[in-house]
Amino acid sequence: MATAEKEVETTGLVGWIDRRFPMTSTWKKHVSEYYAPKNFNFWYFFGSLALLVLVNQIVTGIFLTMNYKPDATLAFASVEYIMREVPWGWLIRYMHSTGASMFFVVVYLHMFRGLMYGSYRKPRELVWIFGCAIFLCLMAEAFFGYLLPWGQMSFWGAQVIVNLFSAIPFIGPDLSLWIRGDYVVSDVTLNRFFAFHVIAIPLVLIGLVVAHLVALHEVGSNNPDGIEIKAKKDANGIPLDGIPFHPYYSVHDFMGVCVFLLIFAAIIFFAPEMGGYFLEANNFVPANPLQTPPEIAPVWYFTAFYAMLRATTDPFKIVLMIVIAALALLALLRARGKWRLGLPVLAVLVLIFMALTESKFWGVVVMGTAVVSLFFLPWLDRSPVKSIRYRPLFHKVFYAIFVFAFLLLGFLGTRPPSPAATLIAQICALIYFAFFLGMPFWTPRGKFKTPPERVHYKPH
Repeated sequence: MATAEKEVETTGLVGWIDRRFPMTSTWKKHVSEYYAPKNFNFWYFFGSLALLVLVNQIVTGIFLTMNYKPDATLAFASVEYIMREVPWGWLIRYMHSTGASMFFVVVYLHMFRGLMYGSYRKPRELVWIFGCAIFLCLMAEAFFGYLLPWGQMSFWGAQVIVNLFSAIPFIGPDLSLWIRGDYVVSDVTLNRFFAFHVIAIPLVLIGLVVAHLVALHEVGSNNPDGIEIKAKKDANGIPLDGIPFHPYYSVHDFMGVCVFLLIFAAIIFFAPEMGGYFLEANNFVPANPLQTPPEIAPVWYFTAFYAMLRATTDPFKIVLMIVIAALALLALLRARGKWRLGLPVLAVLVLIFMALTESKFWGVVVMGTAVVSLFFLPWLDRSPVKSIRYRPLFHKVFYAIFVFAFLLLGFLGTRPPSPAATLIAQICALIYFAFFLGMPFWTPRGKFKTPPERVHYKPH
């Protein structure tokens, strides 16, 4: 019987394809015979949801480009045409705009799950790095796409963000000019951003997603207990605590997809603007280079980093200089050999450079460093266990403070600046960086629980 079935496969359409393309073997390796830990929980929905939203953004983006005009005199009108004249155009546009925000919702939650359960630890460092690179690409994709509606907030938001690059010493003005393609945000800028948003960044993004999944399936998925299921296998080489991704987790994720689509549809049909957080009121007004909006702020998913940028004032720069000097002194005390001579010189040069450059530039540095810090997480965390389940209580408190500070930064980034808000943002920014820079010191300390030899799993 088995021989007959094999013969059918090898002589049928599937067999014909398999002899020319590894379709069945790829399906088995990455889906039906990819063994995932059996104790996945709610937090593991968001990886597949991110893939779903990516597909939504690509498909709806293709349909939008069929009627969109990347021309400064026609762009806003073409968006209105899509909304009012194209059959179901309003739905496609709202699916795309809501999808952009929901993409960041699921990605932030996906990254938070990795932070909680130590999914960045060995042997998944490359999986995490690819994920952080995807996050950077998403930020670039969202930034370039934000200009395309050519509304007031789109225009002035791009103007402000691009002008930030002019604060970089020596190359700043030329870099800003190169990004815009003109001395101000203009039709040239719109065409340039359209090309990046529609072609360049999506190609890089898709490549990084493929690399992220391939790297993940090479080392295997992490789990809430932080246990490597490949360490214990049966006689056939199958992990004792693993189950095939299909059909178990394909059905499991389908439930998460259904719940997500209900929320997604509710937003699209009842609150696509989400009180101005997903779509700002000013973006329903055509761009006017001669009239600046009273308050310019980025979309909500950038506001935490924008708050750090805005909080970097001259007094805060002095605080940063004191922090850098303290870190250099600490590193000097721990350094050995040739580093004992190089560190003081490097620290002095950095401090002199900080004193001579304006705080606007260091705001850009702070904002960029806040994102780049994520890449180094696998080497900053020195905890003997991966999962937060088995860490000391004060570790969990530090994680909670970090999350609260990040959310508060996101909220402050949506509010008009004030002395009190700036002070709170500066404190939250220091907490954000202290969390990462202090990891080598606080993560190995405390009384850790012993992780179980096998994963904890309760069938339901």
